[in-house]
Amino acid sequence: MGFTTLAGTRAPVRVWTDPYAIEPQAARQLRNIGALPWVEGVAVMPDVHFGKGATVGSVIAMRQAVSPAAVGVDIGCGMSAVRTSLTAADLPDDLAGLRSAIEAAIPVGFAQRDEPVDPRRVRGLEQGGWAGFWARFADLHRGVAQLEVRAQRQLGTLGGGNHFIEVCLEQGGADSGRVWLMLHSGSRNIGKELAERHMAVARRLPHNADLPDRDLAVFLAGTPEMDAYRRDLWWAQEYARRNRAVMLAVLCGVVRERFPQVRYDEPISCHHNYVAEESYGGVEVLVTRKGAIRAGRGDLGIIPGSMGTGSYIVRGKGNADAYCSASHGAGRRMSRAQAKRTYGTADLVAQTAGVECRKDAGVVDEIPAAYKDITEVMAQQEDLVEVVAHLKQVVCVKG
Repeated sequence: MGFTTLAGTRAPVRVWTDPYAIEPQAARQLRNIGALPWVEGVAVMPDVHFGKGATVGSVIAMRQAVSPAAVGVDIGCGMSAVRTSLTAADLPDDLAGLRSAIEAAIPVGFAQRDEPVDPRRVRGLEQGGWAGFWARFADLHRGVAQLEVRAQRQLGTLGGGNHFIEVCLEQGGADSGRVWLMLHSGSRNIGKELAERHMAVARRLPHNADLPDRDLAVFLAGTPEMDAYRRDLWWAQEYARRNRAVMLAVLCGVVRERFPQVRYDEPISCHHNYVAEESYGGVEVLVTRKGAIRAGRGDLGIIPGSMGTGSYIVRGKGNADAYCSASHGAGRRMSRAQAKRTYGTADLVAQTAGVECRKDAGVVDEIPAAYKDITEVMAQQEDLVEVVAHLKQVVCVKG
């Protein structure tokens, strides 16, 4: 498809969707971002929609600055997936037992573990760096000091909202019917607590006094506030990565108990709410992806749809105009409140036919119709990624 450029901004704002289809609130946010003096450029993904401060589905390149609201409160949120040796023929007709086993092994929603995960007892989990990782907790913002035990017990848990665990089947091609395991989660409560504390600090800084939106407040390089945020940011991003790694290893164990013959390929994992140090055109920038994945040339990534549609494993094309990025999913087309007003459980049952999942009022806000058409979203970013595999879920666990 290629991009169009949003008019009326200081820095270039390149859009990989119909700019007239962007909701007015989100378009206003994008123009506010493009007006910031520290912004080198913005890439807008086809799943773009209104968010707090910065739009979800935006990639922001800044010189010597970073905005915590442009990362969001779920620091390091992202996806993990692994292809198995199983095929659809190996699965039972009734998948309720498998869903129950997953829910029993991995706490969901607000639940946490009774005891912290011992990495040595989780088969297939990376063993390195755990002691050093937890030792750095003492260096984090002093306001979270009392949350260490909670953070330890929430490691390896799913959370709620749009977080999920799925068993999927590959669609089409030589490996049609191959079983994949997939999950979506982030840094749980500790990421949120860190993000909110730093966003509050940023809003009070004098150089942010005249911004068009105080939620876009930034930290500047070379300041104690920036150093503190980056320290906590890197830790929370690692927490999110380790959280997904624990869950994926546990999930693989659940499947192995039922199918002892199963083998697993190398897992794929990617953040889609995070900051990275990158260079474009010889310019060093801090790239913030809020609802976007890195899609550098050859990078493998995961772009999920909704709980009744499907997902894609992709390989990046390294498009520098998009800061080597792609969408993080289908993107919402209506708010959670609007979805609940518009749809009921009967609609949810119809739209998730063939998927073993919750079909109650508690997840109506996650109904597929509340999201954009993932097929259309993928078509709009053909110059950003190529499709490696198209997956369709048969089991979906929600918090």
